[in-house]
Amino acid sequence: MTIITPTDEMWYALHTRSRFENVVFENLTKKSFETFLPKMKKPSRRKDRRVVLDVPIFPGYVFVKAGLTPENHLSILKTIGVVRVLGSTRGPVAIPEESLSSLQIMVSAGEEIFTAATFLEGEAVIVTRGPFEGITGIFAKNLGQGRVIVNIDILGQSAAVHVSDTDIERVP
Repeated sequence: MTIITPTDEMWYALHTRSRFENVVFENLTKKSFETFLPKMKKPSRRKDRRVVLDVPIFPGYVFVKAGLTPENHLSILKTIGVVRVLGSTRGPVAIPEESLSSLQIMVSAGEEIFTAATFLEGEAVIVTRGPFEGITGIFAKNLGQGRVIVNIDILGQSAAVHVSDTDIERVP
């Protein structure tokens, strides 16, 4: 059994304010903490063009490697945009070094990274691409192999359409 002391440097996940990932990353780096903000390229449509954006793989989270002494812990929490260090009632929970190393290798490889949002049955979704683009409906079922069923109510009748799981998003 390994005993971890507050001075042992470990990786921790920080919950950030919405869209503050870059601010937290930059400010923690300025404070000389080793930080990691995994990003992926995601196509986005604007009114007049399509662009490719670098977006966080885990929106609202930044990883920091630090010994959580009271001074470091307070310094991290005082960083603009940091909400809390993820953990349990017993305190912050460290993330295994192997998990972060694997994620760093995935990101540095430069290959396309796919993330799958999990939808709950009955959740409102909108189709964002394809022939049904713009239609809102209710998530019905995950068929596997990247296909899902979305129920759409039209004139009191319910119609089900099969779409790719990457072509739907939660209704904001």
